[in-house]
Amino acid sequence: MAARLDATVRRLADRQRRLWLLALASYGLGDLATTLVGLAAGRGAEAGPLAAGLLGRYGLAGIVLLKLGSLAVFALLWRVAPNPGRVAIPLALSVVGVGVTAWNVFVLL
Repeated sequence: MAARLDATVRRLADRQRRLWLLALASYGLGDLATTLVGLAAGRGAEAGPLAAGLLGRYGLAGIVLLKLGSLAVFALLWRVAPNPGRVAIPLALSVVGVGVTAWNVFVLL
């Protein structure tokens, strides 16, 4: 079983660039865009307490800066993490990004 897990991790590690692109598209852009559309249309609210606080205090710029800052921190962690395990970072961002974006689209419909 450990050999199969190692093989899966290595296959994912070989696809890190694609995972980062998916993470940027879903977590970075998809979540942000659908959140902004929902807020502008009055059809949703920011669920994250930190993001909601920044939105209330700084407006849309607060959410954008939070998103950029979190992506920068994750990229830095990825840079210092050892291979092949560091693939977990863009993989997790992709899973969260796709899930949150899908939920936001569901709320908007």
